[in-house]
Amino acid sequence: MHDPDTNLCFIALVPGKELRERVLRIKERMQRDFNAGHALKSPAHVTLQMPFRRKIADESAIVAALDRFAAGEAPFDVHLEGFGCFAPRVIFIRLVNPKHVIELHRRLNAVLLEGLGFAGSEIMKSVQPHMTIATRDLTKQAFAEAWPEYEDAEFTGSFHVGSLFLLKHNGSYWDIFREFQFRADG
Repeated sequence: MHDPDTNLCFIALVPGKELRERVLRIKERMQRDFNAGHALKSPAHVTLQMPFRRKIADESAIVAALDRFAAGEAPFDVHLEGFGCFAPRVIFIRLVNPKHVIELHRRLNAVLLEGLGFAGSEIMKSVQPHMTIATRDLTKQAFAEAWPEYEDAEFTGSFHVGSLFLLKHNGSYWDIFREFQFRADG
């Protein structure tokens, strides 16, 4: 049940407008051809911290902690190539050599656990960086139809990661709430 005194948020890397629009077109096709539109509720992203609920009064502490964390991070590039899946419900765009994202996730976890008092059960212990195009509402039957189309399909792209984002659920979909710039030299 939704508590009006809390926000539902998650932390992610979000690519620039052009790549977001390319991914949006793929998500729209998943909805049109396979009746799987849940992924349309969020912009194209790579999740660093799964959704979590926090009191609205805690928002300024979260923002301050993420700003301090991001200030110590150096920019890097993410390369995307092809598609992958978590059978039988999820299809995603693969990240090539995601070590920078995995390392960023590990450092972010320390801030969430130690700096913001997240419980161990609230954080993602490990991450398999990817960019989801279909999830949850992709039925097993639709997955069986869609995956052969995407398994060997071509997709390439890249984006410069110079910040991380806090997204907030508005009751219907996810909005980008805040961007936290990386300010360290690479």
